Amino acid sequence: MINLDYVKLFIRVAATHNISKAGAEFGLSSAVASAHLSKLEESLGIRLIHRTTRKVSLTDEGEAFLPHARDVLVSADIAVSSVRGGAKTRGKLRITAPVSFSHIHLIPALNEFMEIFPDLSVELRLSDTIVDIVEGGFDIAIRNAELKDSALIARKLAIDNRIICASPDYLKKHGRPITPEALQQHNCINLIGNDNWLFKTSKGLLNIKTRGALTTDNGKAVCDACLNGMGIVMCSTWIAYEHLRAGTLVQILEDYPLEADASIWAVYPSSKLVAPKVRAFIDFFSERYGSPPYWDRIQEE
Repeated sequence: MINLDYVKLFIRVAATHNISKAGAEFGLSSAVASAHLSKLEESLGIRLIHRTTRKVSLTDEGEAFLPHARDVLVSADIAVSSVRGGAKTRGKLRITAPVSFSHIHLIPALNEFMEIFPDLSVELRLSDTIVDIVEGGFDIAIRNAELKDSALIARKLAIDNRIICASPDYLKKHGRPITPEALQQHNCINLIGNDNWLFKTSKGLLNIKTRGALTTDNGKAVCDACLNGMGIVMCSTWIAYEHLRAGTLVQILEDYPLEADASIWAVYPSSKLVAPKVRAFIDFFSERYGSPPYWDRIQEE
């Protein structure tokens, strides 16, 4: 009979390529972790790992076993949930998510989510960089960037609508641009690497290379700088919606929508089955955000 704890350890070794590091995640010494892996190999009758002093790698059999190992753990979770009842989704859910979106739309809803699933604990790591969720051992990553890794599965939580806006003070001082080309005469605040703004026009797509005195790596910082009258921004409505409703930010260039097919995604490692805790998270937050998401519905009211 296969020991599921050994299987979990094997999966982490496959991701980290390091027995000591993987063992430490489970409170095991390197020697004990290595012994557990040996017992797993003995129970299967195959060699899963090449061990050297410098490197750990999977054998061909180990590579073939890895996706089945993940499915075994998910199947076990599903089996436990089925006998304990759907509301008994349990265990630790490890999430990595962007800083601004988490503070505004994820963390405020976690209390309700965890009240529905009281046997579930959450570990939330905030980062605006793209994290390798397999190597990091995460169950879910929240992303609003294009999915490029075919080994991952993405489920849309909400559309990420983006608009051009400015503060009333900035527009009063510098004037309101009427066309996208006029942005080149204005100070534009950008996320790093996102200074090309692509607009839909009657003549086709128009790319405007914007420039300004401030760039940053955080979406909320872009919005805050805009609120302080520092310039014009391309901003997600999930960041700006309350300021737009209050009038402290104003949408401009409404007749020239941005060419952007962006969304908020829940991303998780590929598997034939979806762990109950992952499914619970996706179902809860996709329903909570709605379609269209509540931040865009407020704009329509």
